[in-house]
Amino acid sequence: MKTWQQAGKDSLVSGSIASALSTVALSARGESEDGTPYAPTNAISHWIHGDRALRRNDKSLRYTLTGYAIHHASSTLWAVLYEKWFGEHAERGHVPAALLGGAAVAAIACFTDYRLTPERLRPGFEHRLSSASLFLVYASFGAGLAMRGLSSAPRRH
Repeated sequence: MKTWQQAGKDSLVSGSIASALSTVALSARGESEDGTPYAPTNAISHWIHGDRALRRNDKSLRYTLTGYAIHHASSTLWAVLYEKWFGEHAERGHVPAALLGGAAVAAIACFTDYRLTPERLRPGFEHRLSSASLFLVYASFGAGLAMRGLSSAPRRH
């Protein structure tokens, strides 16, 4: 098992990949369901900007950039746990274990976000997306967690 220090270093990459991939899912589902790719990411900034952020549809530095920064930071924090518990499986090329690990961490993140976290600190994009889209966002996040390690795994022939 990795040290916490190594997990923290590796999480900078795996968290970035997971953040980017889940933001693509947020944007695609926002465009499809709400007619705007920016609204789900804007909604995340309700942590700072309150309920106005939940209704913001267009891109802006104030809402979109802040929302993405919050999403990226939280993705990186969750990635520390992924890297600590499952990162070595991914690095060894154990695809099922790496993906199941990503799914487990995504499920824990989702449970924490919607069952343990006060309303004010929830992601916010649940106000703009359906439950099916939330599933896709968290699934994208989980898959993204595994990508760093799997991409560095030795190739099997």
